[in-house]
Amino acid sequence: MDPTHQGPEEYGQNADDPGRSDGRRRASRESNAADFGQHAPQQARVVRLTAGDLLLTVNPVDGSEVEAVPPGAEAEPPVRRTPAERADHERAGAPPVPAGPPAPQLPLLERQAERERLVGLLARGRSVRLTGQAGSGRTALLDAVAADCAGLAPDGVVRLNGHRRTATDLLYGLFDAVHHAPLHRPAPEELLALVRSIGAVVVIDDLEIGGAALDELLEATPECAFLLGTAPDLPAPGIDAHLEEVLLAGLGRAASLELLAKVVERPLTEEEKNWAGDLWFESEGLPLRFVQAGSLLRQRDRLNTDPTAFDEYDYFEPRPDDVPPVSEAPTPETLDVPLPSLGEGAAPAVLLASRLSEAARETLRFTVALGGEVPHQAHLPALVGDTHADAALGELAHCGLLSPAGPRYRLAAGVLAQLEAGGYADEAAAHALTAAQHYAWWVSHPSVTPQRAVAEADAIVAAMGRLVPDGEAGRASAAVLLARSAAPALAAGLSWGAWEKALRVGQEAARIAGEVAEEAYFHHELGVLALCTGNLDRARTELETSISMRGALADKSGAVAGRRALALVADRSGGLVPPVRSQPGDEVPVVRQELPSGTPPAAYPAPQFLARQPGEEAPTVVAPVPGAAPGKHGGRAILGGARRNLAAAGALLVAVLGTVVTLGLTAGDPEEPGSRNVTTEQSSPESTPDEGFPDDEPGDVPVPTGGTPGGGTSATPSASEPATPSTSGSPSPGPSSPDASSPGTGDPSSGPTDDPTSDGPSPSGKPTTPTKSPTPTPTSPTTPPTETPTTPPSETPTETPDPPSTSTSASGPTESASASASASASATAGSEPPAEGGDPTEAAA
Repeated sequence: MDPTHQGPEEYGQNADDPGRSDGRRRASRESNAADFGQHAPQQARVVRLTAGDLLLTVNPVDGSEVEAVPPGAEAEPPVRRTPAERADHERAGAPPVPAGPPAPQLPLLERQAERERLVGLLARGRSVRLTGQAGSGRTALLDAVAADCAGLAPDGVVRLNGHRRTATDLLYGLFDAVHHAPLHRPAPEELLALVRSIGAVVVIDDLEIGGAALDELLEATPECAFLLGTAPDLPAPGIDAHLEEVLLAGLGRAASLELLAKVVERPLTEEEKNWAGDLWFESEGLPLRFVQAGSLLRQRDRLNTDPTAFDEYDYFEPRPDDVPPVSEAPTPETLDVPLPSLGEGAAPAVLLASRLSEAARETLRFTVALGGEVPHQAHLPALVGDTHADAALGELAHCGLLSPAGPRYRLAAGVLAQLEAGGYADEAAAHALTAAQHYAWWVSHPSVTPQRAVAEADAIVAAMGRLVPDGEAGRASAAVLLARSAAPALAAGLSWGAWEKALRVGQEAARIAGEVAEEAYFHHELGVLALCTGNLDRARTELETSISMRGALADKSGAVAGRRALALVADRSGGLVPPVRSQPGDEVPVVRQELPSGTPPAAYPAPQFLARQPGEEAPTVVAPVPGAAPGKHGGRAILGGARRNLAAAGALLVAVLGTVVTLGLTAGDPEEPGSRNVTTEQSSPESTPDEGFPDDEPGDVPVPTGGTPGGGTSATPSASEPATPSTSGSPSPGPSSPDASSPGTGDPSSGPTDDPTSDGPSPSGKPTTPTKSPTPTPTSPTTPPTETPTTPPSETPTETPDPPSTSTSASGPTESASASASASASATAGSEPPAEGGDPTEAAA
């Protein structure tokens, strides 16, 4: 049966009562949950809170989402608590009262002078640093002074715990103690403005910050008087802090004996006084040592009265039915148990624990596994496996093995090291794994509020931190599960210091376990946390890492949440979003047009210029213009463009002439044995010194016989026949392709031939010739060439120098003469390879 389904099930029966089918249901038992101290279940796990001007939505599924607070959704301004509300808030933050009989109230001995001095300094608004060793009674003295200063400040006395807390954590704790702002975490600037107006006596026990961090805390709260309980090895603040220093020494011999008698609750014997005197000398009068020594004497009294008092079945242990109660058991003879040794009195943790119940010893094992953090007494039955294990907290507290730390308890000073030496850490990893699995289930339960999760934050972080260095399989995954479950609750409870610790431990555990999806989640949460706290560089790094990992996993929803947060980071940092590259197929088509002088844009293909000799004038850039009138003999009009100066060294001329990308033609020198062959689909270009492309030449310029203008040869070897030396001395022109005309052949004054294989007139206005191998005869420069039979392959073409042409062209006589002179100078070089280019028909199209 589904416990969440309240409707009628099959067969017409009611879900609550199988014997009733009228549709009526029994009364719910949820109304009685308050009688047992339980809270109503909360199914909604998504929490929305404000952090400054940001709206944070804690989403445990895909990751938290952050955005700017929309208009009208601003958080209510913080309201100061009344004295009654501050008292309720302080009681809620106090550690729970241990189960069992109440412990005796111990007096504050030999502390009256320090007590009056501290109250006087705080009354004058001075801040005091109370320095003493662990176990010297700092906590008891701070409690007494806090009670004396209740009416000194307008905001009363604020008690904070400095164990594993930073200056920022303490500032937010001070704000929360004085102001009521549900689901709102002020920005750093707003926080400083709010705490600056607080006037209270702030008592911080177990402070772990000093130096510059402590100066920052004191400077941020000028209207507060601080009473700080610290260890002697903590760095002192600066001189400008004006912090008074009060040293707390141990108790005297008489006060130590009096305290021991109060703990034992009877007068001491002479033997016990001598033993206590030696202990006082050994422990330097620390009150904690005498409280623990008094617990040893109490256990000794019980053993002297009942030697079986601490046997297998203790008062807190379940007894079988056949075992008689303690009162009905036969009373053995009274034994004289000796006093503990001096070493056992100085380090009594192991001896004290050996005489406690099994549930108490198992609790100590869990506490050692958690680094000294004691789980709440409500968790002990589930951890230990005993329904009466909650009473173990009282046993440990009465023995002096525990000390209060904020809303919880932790092992007293020096007890952790003693228990580890006594073998209580042998199975620490297994106990930490059990605790991690329990807390992962507990914190995910709908009935657990974020405030309850925050109260167990230290134990939760300690449980997952103990599993990360362990190399055994499965334990890192348990730490990941606990961090994944606890992080949203800690964020919703506004305990962001613990939230950051859980995220960092979870990220490391996920990396070790190889859980990439969870690692990406922790990176995302760390980025959101950094964004909310104002660390934009850290936020950008974490979010980019998370987006890349989620992109590799095809996690679209998580990647979208990361991109939104990253866009907000870019908006807040004032940086420009990097441009997005266009995808293949989205490029803009190239448009060729007349360009102004200067370097053309990158969108236009750069024109390939012919090389020129040093000192020669830069060639003219020629580009076809749509709609231009055709020129003489079918040629197109030539428009001179802007000239570009090319800085070409003499050593680079050979390379430039050898490669012409835009013409797409290849040509070889027939004189060179290793020259490349020309296919039938290619034609040798003409070296036009004054124009950019050979296909743009005017058609009225006559071409001399047997070569290009300026004395260059136009003969090229056939693609199917190798270039061989010729004996006749007559040039052998290369074959003409169907797509282009062979320079130096045909009548320039005649129109295009009727060759069916020809595609039309040449773009340069020259006629095309049939596909055959004519052999021109040497003629004068003014006589048109005539077609002759093809020269055998064995003949070598010869170059016939031609005088410069004097005919006019579209560019004028002067330019033609200059071009001919330039071409003649180029031909005399003899070592320049022919240029390569594209098909002229492609340029014409």
